[in-house]
Amino acid sequence: MDASHRGRYSDFDARAGGGGGKSNLTIEPSGSDGHRGFAAESRGSGGSGGKRSLTGSRSIYSLDVDLLCTIFSLLDHFDLVRCSVVCKAWYHVVYTSSLMRDLYEKRNSCIKLTAKSLPLEISTKLYLGELAMEEHKLSFRRASAKVDQWNGHHTRVNICRMKRGVVLSGVGDKIVGLTNSKLCIWRRHGQRGIFQSHEGVFTRGLCMSYIDPEAVIGCEDGRVRVFDMYSGKCSRIFRVHSGPVTCLALTDDQLIIGGSTFGNIAVVDLTSGERLAFARSNYCPTGLKTLSYNMNSHLLFAGSTSGYAHCWDIRTMRSVWETRVSPNVIYTVHHLSIDTSTLAVGGLDGVLRILDQRTGEILSSLVMDDAAISIKSANDNQKVSEKKARSLPQNACLYNVPRSLRPPITCLSVGMKKIVTTHNEKFIRIWRFQDNI
Repeated sequence: MDASHRGRYSDFDARAGGGGGKSNLTIEPSGSDGHRGFAAESRGSGGSGGKRSLTGSRSIYSLDVDLLCTIFSLLDHFDLVRCSVVCKAWYHVVYTSSLMRDLYEKRNSCIKLTAKSLPLEISTKLYLGELAMEEHKLSFRRASAKVDQWNGHHTRVNICRMKRGVVLSGVGDKIVGLTNSKLCIWRRHGQRGIFQSHEGVFTRGLCMSYIDPEAVIGCEDGRVRVFDMYSGKCSRIFRVHSGPVTCLALTDDQLIIGGSTFGNIAVVDLTSGERLAFARSNYCPTGLKTLSYNMNSHLLFAGSTSGYAHCWDIRTMRSVWETRVSPNVIYTVHHLSIDTSTLAVGGLDGVLRILDQRTGEILSSLVMDDAAISIKSANDNQKVSEKKARSLPQNACLYNVPRSLRPPITCLSVGMKKIVTTHNEKFIRIWRFQDNI
């Protein structure tokens, strides 16, 4: 729970203590269950100056459950989840109180609770998740964003990931890299790699994807090589396409999905190498550059060299939609792992586009505005420039937008109401979407 909420509850305890004197509040452990309670030191106005400990008798944990439900129902769903991890007592109030659920559903009447037949704890978690995803979707649709930009590296950055709100741009605990004919894994700050595959093990690797402990390399000869990232050995080789494999996606079901320069996709079993399904783009020739698979909807999204965004249903291998969203090559597509509504797309023209996952409709198109709102200092050597994002109309002429405001987007990663982008430059950008700016 953040400091503002702690302060709010502290004020509540101070008023509950009564008297007109001055109160100083501290947090102390109270009880053998490990709960941290609020203890007050009160100085009466009568001049005695004595201290009276109110720990236990005036602890916030002594509040009635109904009163806690009333307080928690005033919080947004993100703060409510944060409160649930403070202690077991609050966890049970948030997730297992029918009063809490009813109050919260009444406050957020726009989203109805649809899983009432499930156990209370599970249905409440699903409901809070639905509220979060609805807010995420609406923030992307409104296209109101601020952009933080800073120099992340001394050299050009062309790849990024986001994990639990942390931006990774080649500086994780373990870095998996691909050169033309080598797979390399380094440790952070390490001068020596964990391993480097031998030269000539594969013919010009074009793309790579991995799920620990295996890395899969797509090669120019149409094959994929599967490496064990700990032993450094190539364990399996499968043929996926007759032409070069240009992009890969791995699924939790042990499937490899590979795209080719001819606009085809193939689904291969990671264990046996058997090719299970095959599909192609209706717009040929159009080489595929990037893939993103949604495990919740079983939809596969792709970006191509001709500026088309594609969507296939992996269960039927049928095309759902194909839309030309850019006049140039699309380098990257991505979505929040649990989101089934929006898709972020970036490419050579430098415009960040938000698409509807179900229809391919362009919901918003964004570039960064030129004027800086403020300059913040992350530390003595790091300056963060904050700017506004500018929404482009559907028929906007990109040639009227300076290239400095829309450098090519080489990679993007989607988080909750935010997107991080790299541009093959030293700087990194985070687009923070808000309801109102």
